[in-house]
Amino acid sequence: MSVPVNKLDKYTWEIPQSFNPSMRVPGRIYVDEDLLTSMKGDRTLMQCADVAQLPGILKYSITLPDGHQGYGFPIGGVAAFDADEGIVTPGGVGYDINCGVLLLRTDLTFDDVKPHIGQLIDRIFNLVPSGVGRGGLLRISTSEIDRAVSEGVEWAIKKGYGWPEDTRFIEEDGCMQNANPDKVSSRAKERGISQLGTLGAGNHFLEIAKITDVYDDRVAKAFGITGPNQIVLWIHTGSRAYGHQIASDYIRVMDHALTKYKIHVPSRELGCAPIKSKEAEDYFDAMACAVNYGFLNRHIIMHLVRQAFEETLKRSADEMGMKLVYSMTHNTAKFEEHTVDGQRVKTLVHRKGASRALGPGRRELPEEYRSVGQPVLLVGTMGTASYLLVGTEKAEEISFASTAHGAGRVMSRTGAKRRYVASEIMQSLRRKGILVKAASQGVLEEEVPESYKDIHRVAKISDELGIGKKVMMSVPLAVAKG
Repeated sequence: MSVPVNKLDKYTWEIPQSFNPSMRVPGRIYVDEDLLTSMKGDRTLMQCADVAQLPGILKYSITLPDGHQGYGFPIGGVAAFDADEGIVTPGGVGYDINCGVLLLRTDLTFDDVKPHIGQLIDRIFNLVPSGVGRGGLLRISTSEIDRAVSEGVEWAIKKGYGWPEDTRFIEEDGCMQNANPDKVSSRAKERGISQLGTLGAGNHFLEIAKITDVYDDRVAKAFGITGPNQIVLWIHTGSRAYGHQIASDYIRVMDHALTKYKIHVPSRELGCAPIKSKEAEDYFDAMACAVNYGFLNRHIIMHLVRQAFEETLKRSADEMGMKLVYSMTHNTAKFEEHTVDGQRVKTLVHRKGASRALGPGRRELPEEYRSVGQPVLLVGTMGTASYLLVGTEKAEEISFASTAHGAGRVMSRTGAKRRYVASEIMQSLRRKGILVKAASQGVLEEEVPESYKDIHRVAKISDELGIGKKVMMSVPLAVAKG
């Protein structure tokens, strides 16, 4: 079935409620004409309309510029639900709970690291296990993983991973407070005990990059960005098998909840429960554990990256200015205050492959960033640029303080493997001056840059629409792929 889309302005499109009598709100798509055409090639728009039918949804169902078909919500999907009348759905968070990104800045320049790039990426690749199912160097008991996900990043810092000041620069200060490991299955714990400090597979990566462009000197300075040729590092990974199992467990729970609470949904992938139900509360407490696992995972990896730089360049991480800019999540459901119909209301915002983009003044932000807004980490893939954006009041107004999280796929992994050959991809990247270390040839073929949307186009739309303003752009020098 074709989904009707009306153009409201250059980057704003709407699926009218008249498309389906079950829609409680319109669908809003923030995109240009070319990317809209791409969305019409899969179920993205239909999924946006499906989300608009969920109980308690506010204002509209949102799809961002990197949107593409996902499970339940489109990836790049956002929806806020009334905290009293709404629902929670694992399909609006995803399987990789707290898949997210960490940005680490340095005082190093391209000239400082150029002679050592090969050594650095080799050392990082050896220290940070990557690939499907790979376990890490950290071995902990089930009781210790319960303690870790309850305490969040503070647990890692007490164990010697990271610096005490790091927690200020992590979304939720590195710990969602409602995490309750009693709501997590033993199977999830078994799968998670060996994977802290591991990169995983798929689109996850660790990248040494150099800044090429700075668009806003004032905001850049607040974030510790000094200018072109500065070296930064991007770490993109999530909660690994721990979060995946929690999602699987509660998707089954929500399937039964549909019958129990007599909720009609257009797709079983949108299985849900009322926010104040036991099923929803249990999922939310378990999801928070996975969120904290994701923060911990990236934080431990960051520690290992600092270690790799110290061992290779024979200088301390502190001397090299290896400070955390921000660590943020792309797959969560969180209670937040937003303005709806002129009133401040408590909402539960689901972001599925979407970045929170709070504007200036919000108390959720570190004091150092409160005057400029939230750092927003918009990542490309192993052969393309990544962007640092900043959140805006406009994003709070039109997208529940959300913007894109990355480029978004335009080609399936299976399609990419049929079309591309690993050896040719490696040669192409080398010609661009990019070194790649990968756990397998298959992951190179699946994650070939051509299988993703144009990251520059996504960043431009976010910037010109005003839901995430460009601060800087970097390009990769070396990449570790799971």
